[in-house]
Amino acid sequence: MTAEQRKQLEEKLKNMSPEEIAELQRQQCIFCQIIKGKIPAKKIFEDEHSLAILDINPATKGHLLIMPKEHYAIMPQVPEQEITHLSLVTRTLSQLLLRVLRIGGTNVFIANGAAAGQKAQHFIIHLIPRKEGDNLFDLQEKLIAEEMQKKIKSVLQGRVDSLFGVEKQTTLAEPQKEVVEKDLEMEEEDEVVEKNKKKDNPQDNKKKDPADAGNLDKKDATEDAEETKDESEDSKKSEKQEKQDNEDNEDEGGASLDDIANLFK
Repeated sequence: MTAEQRKQLEEKLKNMSPEEIAELQRQQCIFCQIIKGKIPAKKIFEDEHSLAILDINPATKGHLLIMPKEHYAIMPQVPEQEITHLSLVTRTLSQLLLRVLRIGGTNVFIANGAAAGQKAQHFIIHLIPRKEGDNLFDLQEKLIAEEMQKKIKSVLQGRVDSLFGVEKQTTLAEPQKEVVEKDLEMEEEDEVVEKNKKKDNPQDNKKKDPADAGNLDKKDATEDAEETKDESEDSKKSEKQEKQDNEDNEDEGGASLDDIANLFK
């Protein structure tokens, strides 16, 4: 197509309705002509919604082209029900190729757009038989820098989550957040209880302080000595009182404690 012809076609398309454009695409689409039977092809499978044929320029022997009978240029235009049906057909034919051709595997390939290698404006699934070591896709691995991966993820993640109805990560982490907050509250309560115990038992707190251990030992020793002294004085007072009582009893002509004790000897 020359530049002049392309310009004329573009002007014509501007004045056409979406339905007229779609019909024009069907008329010019080679695969739509194959589906209508106007162009011969080696049909492998056909039903109401789809058609599978052998590729006339195959990547390997048994290369199949699976397509919807309705005209769609690229995958985003294909309705969900159609995509589901085409996927089931592709799966069944892949299993068939594995058994019949005795191959090692298959590639399911979609050229979605001219930049991806799409040559005809009709959505097609390529089903390609593979054998070990055929080197069909000898692609060089390319590493992407970590920083670039982060940028790509940040651009895509929000739109993907919105499209598929995925909740934000912060929302998913709420239960864990509640557990952490509860643990912090329990720790605060334990601290309050410990402080109250120290207030109620100040003497115990002093004993637990290593810096005051020596002073406490000295204080305890002093207190013990004072208690022993008090007990000794009380004992002396008791003996003195007992002696006085005995003397009083003798004066009154009564029996002393020693006399009473002698009765039981």
